[in-house]
Amino acid sequence: MIEYPKPDDDEEQGDDCSCDEAGTSPTLYGDARAELRRRDFAKFLATVGGLTAVASLTAPLASTTQVFERGYKGPVYSDGIHLVDSEGERITESRLSEGEHMTVFPEPRPGIEDAPTLLVRYAESDYGSDISEGFTVNGYAAFSKVCTHAGCMVSDREEDLVVCPCHFGKFNVLEGAAVSGGPPGRALPQLPITVTSDGFLVATGDFEGPVGPGGG
Repeated sequence: MIEYPKPDDDEEQGDDCSCDEAGTSPTLYGDARAELRRRDFAKFLATVGGLTAVASLTAPLASTTQVFERGYKGPVYSDGIHLVDSEGERITESRLSEGEHMTVFPEPRPGIEDAPTLLVRYAESDYGSDISEGFTVNGYAAFSKVCTHAGCMVSDREEDLVVCPCHFGKFNVLEGAAVSGGPPGRALPQLPITVTSDGFLVATGDFEGPVGPGGG
């Protein structure tokens, strides 16, 4: 007669059912199914990680191509409104060197959430006849960054051209942001600017034309 080992005396005795933590009886497939569940979970984590990585790459692109929605009906700028950077710092006359570009905004005003503006600086002699000279100061010129074709943000650059990433509209900032390629039907409207006595760039009025699509 075969004698089977008995449990230790200090081991708690429950009912006769040998169950796992979920309350189910083990089967011949228990180990295999557990392994499959572990593999499936690992695949799930890998997928989530991949999607997160893709999202981190596409988020900046989405922000640069976001379609401009202008709910405010009044002027974007007016006389004396300071130009500020993305941190809200006012732009000084020495901020850019010749050939440099940056994005600026009107200093916070009621009714305006976002009015991206392209600020450039070149030698005065570099500008062509299409630039509004009365709108420039000390080599600075400013234009709306909202493409006049579909309202995307003009965010790319090819030398002296700025390019809309949505439909590849191109604008020449040395020629008053005139269209030099792609589907846009008109130039980016220019913003009249000057320098204050204490050395800050300010607008002297609103854009010379409508911001974004439409307007002729």
